Amino acid sequence: MGRMQRDKGARFERELVHRFAEVMPGCKVKRGLQSREGADVPDVDAPPFWVEAKHRKQVSPGAALEQAQKDMEKAGVAKGRIPVAVIKKQRKKPFVVMDLDDFLEVVAVWWEGVSE
Repeated sequence: MGRMQRDKGARFERELVHRFAEVMPGCKVKRGLQSREGADVPDVDAPPFWVEAKHRKQVSPGAALEQAQKDMEKAGVAKGRIPVAVIKKQRKKPFVVMDLDDFLEVVAVWWEGVSE
């Protein structure tokens, strides 16, 4: 991967940190420290989410989510974190990919707060 691609990815990760921090006041949202393999920490650490960020011309959403899940497993993170992939194709709006069971868990917690 060339320098321009790395810079584009880093800018996208910083943008995600700001976007998550806006909607999660008080949460310590930060970029992960990128190690050689990248599996030790998420691209964006926004507990309870383990965020894999992809900003490319062509991205496989399923592969990005699988990478987040495998990286969590390698890092020994099993409970309490939800793997998500945030994908931004060039000149398109970013979108999120996550496992349906995880999504429904998030919806259930949200619904509890709304229906009270």
